[in-house]
Amino acid sequence: MKKTLIFIFLTFVADMPLKTRKRFVIRRAIRRLLKKEIVPGRILILGIFLGILTGLVCVAFQIIPDLIAVYRLQWFRSQTGSFTAFLAVFVASGLLASFALFLTFRFAPEAGGSGIPEIEGALDHRRPVRWWRVLPVKLVGGIASLGSGMILGREGPSIQIGGNLGKMVADLALLPRFHSMALLAAGGAAGLAAAFNAPLAGILFVLEELRPQFRYSFLSVKLVAITVVTATVTRNCVLDDEPVFSKLPVFSTPPVSSLIWFIVLGLLAGLMGVFFNRCVAVFQDFYLRLHCGRLLRALPVIFILAGFWGILSVTVPDAAGSGMMSIPKWINGGGSLSFLAFLLVFRTIGILLCFCSGIPGGIFAPSLAIGTLLGAIFGMILSKLNLPFIPETGILAITGMCAIFAASVRAPVTGIVLATEMTNNFQFLLPMMVTTLTATLVAQKLGGIPIYTQILNRTLRLADEKHKSIEKIH
Repeated sequence: MKKTLIFIFLTFVADMPLKTRKRFVIRRAIRRLLKKEIVPGRILILGIFLGILTGLVCVAFQIIPDLIAVYRLQWFRSQTGSFTAFLAVFVASGLLASFALFLTFRFAPEAGGSGIPEIEGALDHRRPVRWWRVLPVKLVGGIASLGSGMILGREGPSIQIGGNLGKMVADLALLPRFHSMALLAAGGAAGLAAAFNAPLAGILFVLEELRPQFRYSFLSVKLVAITVVTATVTRNCVLDDEPVFSKLPVFSTPPVSSLIWFIVLGLLAGLMGVFFNRCVAVFQDFYLRLHCGRLLRALPVIFILAGFWGILSVTVPDAAGSGMMSIPKWINGGGSLSFLAFLLVFRTIGILLCFCSGIPGGIFAPSLAIGTLLGAIFGMILSKLNLPFIPETGILAITGMCAIFAASVRAPVTGIVLATEMTNNFQFLLPMMVTTLTATLVAQKLGGIPIYTQILNRTLRLADEKHKSIEKIH
């Protein structure tokens, strides 16, 4: 059939007058040129626009919760810690988190949690992207939940916000599916870059973490790079171009003889990463059994939980929030060994309680804080034992940061680059590589599932069960 149509078409062209035939050939050549050159150019222009938009939105998403936290702390201190002040902070934090949970349950359940699994599912065409619902819920609900003082991060939500902004731009521009998915991935990468001021890590996150879902082509990779760079420039124009942890010293390169301790740290990080991921699954199922998907049952739990962490945010700030403000202090050796050990256990339990509740908020930054604590504690123990070839505690803390990320998310290259860009320390890439490689191998050997893949599989399973139950009813 195909050969017959081609024969008819060629016969039709051959029967044309010479002038008409030339015009026909010229028109086809122009159309091919437009398709090859102008369409990609239009996509790249849309990528620049998306980068600016994502950078501005993510800056607002960073500034507003920080202002809420600062205002709450200043007001509490002005009240000299009276019982009324404690009660006001408890109620305010509880109301903020309850409002965020209400928005999520009522309007966009996919806006709960970090949102990165939703981006992965969308790129794999297994999850819908309802940006008209997700964007307002994630922005407003995320600001409310982060402002409550709970142990949540803004980086995962920033990735989901950027991805949904990319899908919004693609839909409004009436782009085909391939270009639409490329813009979605580019927006997610731009969200990460704008949140951490780490453009290279943003690009690598798409190429490494979203590797199974991302449709590779020269155009799509170029689009991701342009969007990420634009978002980072926009972010730096509004805030500053300093690394996230700009007050850290530049550490010296550790000797090769100390690599044995980085291998041990990698073993510990691998074990902890697998344990942490499995605990996330257990706590998510616990919350589901607790409220059975009913908002009225979930609201009292989240109110009390957020109120408790709201009080902690003004009394023991190191035990609340994402931990990004405390990480430089832990790297610089602030805090005793017993206090850091308490924070490691307490914040791990706190992440599980806060993140697994389904409220808008990420696990990205809190996991970096846990890794920093693990590395700092390990360095302090080695110093107390006075063992040979011990590297600086700050170096172990930074290395632990990327090792836990590598073991949990299973994106070692992104973890290494992210840690170096945030701390402005590029001298100990080899120890980082040794630690993250060890942590990743341990996690794989123990059968651990990457955290975002694990959450996505659970979401798809629950959606399938819900669909089957509806079918049985009908």
